[in-house]
Amino acid sequence: MSKAAQWAKAALSYNFSDIAFLHLALTHRSAAAEHNERLEYLGDAVLELVITNALYRLKPRTDEGGLSLLRSFLVRKGTLVEIGGEIGIAGQLVLGSGEKRTGGHQRASILADTVEAVLGAVYLDGGYPAAEQVIEGLFASRLKSLPDDGDLKDPKTMVQEYLQAQGELPPEYDVLKITGKAHQQTFKVTCKVAPRGVETEASGASRRKAEQQAALQMLELLEERKG
Repeated sequence: MSKAAQWAKAALSYNFSDIAFLHLALTHRSAAAEHNERLEYLGDAVLELVITNALYRLKPRTDEGGLSLLRSFLVRKGTLVEIGGEIGIAGQLVLGSGEKRTGGHQRASILADTVEAVLGAVYLDGGYPAAEQVIEGLFASRLKSLPDDGDLKDPKTMVQEYLQAQGELPPEYDVLKITGKAHQQTFKVTCKVAPRGVETEASGASRRKAEQQAALQMLELLEERKG
């Protein structure tokens, strides 16, 4: 059994039938022409579906907006980086020499993306049941300690607190466009942190929902750049 296979068995409680899927999932684009970005794309979708299904079961009284917010918190890059650390994925990465020299093993974006790629590999190897088991195992403690609807911190507050901790001003929100009839409008907004030169854009059925989604994207972007 290869080192990667032993790691997967210990960290994921999963035995790969085709270890090539796992090896590809752990290979960064800096290391080879065949790398893990397609698996990352697949794993992102599988993760979102599994977590959506789990939240639907665990939160029967929570409305669609609350479920979406919970899901966004659970699958954001910061959470994936934490999980990557918990399962020791940094030690399994296959990186090019340049990425190794610049600390790629600890880069948040690489860790989060590789977690998603590994989940995509599990899905291809064992199908949805295997992916569901692995993902619910990795997220078990977080799914057991989900906050009550009223205790869930607003993403706008989280971004503001993040920036204030760095001695920076809150972000600016602007409405770009409002489309649709009065009873069925869609709002497109931006969240901008001007001193850092970063901006995110999101849409929602209300200005508040759109701003929350834009704030979540900003939080993810800030966490990723921190790494």
